[in-house]
Amino acid sequence: MKKRIYIVRHCEAQGQPPESQLTEKGLIQAKYLSEFFSNSKIDRIISSPFLRAIQSVEPISEETNINIEIDERLSERTLSTTDLPDWLEKLKATFNDLELKFQGGESSKEAMNRIVTVVDEVFKSESENTIIVTHGNLMSLLLKNYDNSFDFDCWKNLSNPDVFVLCNTNNEVYKKRLWQEELIEK
Repeated sequence: MKKRIYIVRHCEAQGQPPESQLTEKGLIQAKYLSEFFSNSKIDRIISSPFLRAIQSVEPISEETNINIEIDERLSERTLSTTDLPDWLEKLKATFNDLELKFQGGESSKEAMNRIVTVVDEVFKSESENTIIVTHGNLMSLLLKNYDNSFDFDCWKNLSNPDVFVLCNTNNEVYKKRLWQEELIEK
C-alpha cells in the first residue's frame, strides 16, 4: 500500500509567537490550500499547536469534515531562549552541525528526531493520506532526514505556504515538492 504524507508549511503569519494569527493574505492562502487539496483523498489532518498552523488547515478541515489533531511535536523548533542578533548565521550553522545547540534551544538532530517520530507513526497507522502542518525550520529538518542535500539554502527558499509530499512505498520514502506560494501569485 502506498502511503502519502503531505507536509505543509503554514501560510503567511503576523509573527513568530505561538499565538500569532495568519495575515489577511495568509487567510486567502489557506483557502487556496483547501482548493489545492480538494481533489485529494485525505484521511487525517495533524497540526502544530501554533495558531498560524491550525488556521492554515481549518478550511481543509471544514471542507472534508476531518477534525484537526494537535500534536505538540510539530511545534516550531526553538533555536535558543536568548535573543540571538545573528540568529540567521546560527541557524545556518545548525544545518552543518546537527548536534550544535544554543542556550535553551534544540539541536537540529533533536528537532529532526521529534518530527520524524510523528511521520513514522503516521506511516505505521491505518491512514493512507495525511496532512501534517508545521513550520519552516522543522519541515526543512524533516526533509533533510530523507535527503541530506536539503540544506540552509533550501530552507531559505521555502515559501509560506509550501507543500511537499512524502510517499512510502515498500518502506522506501520519497519526497517531492508539490506546491509553493509563487505558483499561485499572479
